Amino acid sequence: MSPSLSRLRTTRVRRAARAAARAEAHRPLSPLRVPLSAYVVDCAVYVDGVRLTGRWTHDEAIAEVRERGEGFVWIGLHEPDAEQISGVAETYGLHELAVEDAVHAHNRPKLERYDETLFMVLKTVRYVGRDDPTTANEIVETGEVMAFLGRDFVVTVRHGRHTGLRDVRRRLEDDPEQLALGPAAVLHAIADHVVDSYIEVVRQIEGDLDAVEAEVFSPGSPMNPEQIYVMKREILDLRRAVMPLVGPMRKLSEGYSALVPHEVRSYFRDVDDHLGGVAEQVAGFNELLTTLVDAVLAKISMRQNNDMRKITAYAGLISVPTMVAGVYGMNFDIMPELHWDFGYPMVLLVIATICTLLYRNFRRNGWL
Repeated sequence: MSPSLSRLRTTRVRRAARAAARAEAHRPLSPLRVPLSAYVVDCAVYVDGVRLTGRWTHDEAIAEVRERGEGFVWIGLHEPDAEQISGVAETYGLHELAVEDAVHAHNRPKLERYDETLFMVLKTVRYVGRDDPTTANEIVETGEVMAFLGRDFVVTVRHGRHTGLRDVRRRLEDDPEQLALGPAAVLHAIADHVVDSYIEVVRQIEGDLDAVEAEVFSPGSPMNPEQIYVMKREILDLRRAVMPLVGPMRKLSEGYSALVPHEVRSYFRDVDDHLGGVAEQVAGFNELLTTLVDAVLAKISMRQNNDMRKITAYAGLISVPTMVAGVYGMNFDIMPELHWDFGYPMVLLVIATICTLLYRNFRRNGWL
């Protein structure tokens, strides 16, 4: 057999083996081989912005990408424990400190660089306000999304009931051109989704604040300062989600890492601009609530002062007949007009006159 025929046969055998391996990998799996579990939401391979068919385990997916020399893997996890995430961390070379943060959650929004991997934490928020904002005990619910970004993979870890990324994945898969930009495009889509949720929550809270403000300044309103403190606490939760994210978003838009290509940085600049607007609104909300607290306390103080004035005025009115009755209740024989026939009516007339003058004076000064 000639050398050329031998090389041709070898090439055909290799191609056939690769085709068989891919067909086996993409074949629907039996229940015993299904890689997804309660904590693995999805595991997909994307090449040129298109999702490859089939279901993958985390090690099969990255092996396929590196064998091809193109594409990337996106794995979505939901509240994994240390044992569940250990396999993914080992296969993808995730730093142990970042993995610990991803497992335990309750982190500030941040961006960290570990060797050839970026680790980003974003706080998610959801509006859960009640019909009446003046009696609601909870307005904002928070969660977390963490993303590990590598050259050919992105691993997302979610904590919370409202942090789903299914819609984000669907929108990206409907836009292959955007998805073809690589894992950084996924990180941008997640950040854009989170910031858009901030904008929606801020819009709804703004309506609640308008209602509370109208209630505070309406005459005779029974507004309790404790409710404003509840809203202030919720705004602080939103502030803790928004403010620390400004710095990391600015870094991504300015070329913090080569893992974020130039084509994606412009998208991060747009997200950074929206985030800056949200941060300004949240700061304004905090100042407004402080002002409303002061206004409510001032109204309470004024109401108490008015009550004290009324009590003092009525005490002054009652003191006149009390004093006269006390004087004439003494057991003395020699007292002014004691044996005069018109003494009693005269005393009543004097008491009525003095009380009337006092009453008119109190009304004129706004005490009654």
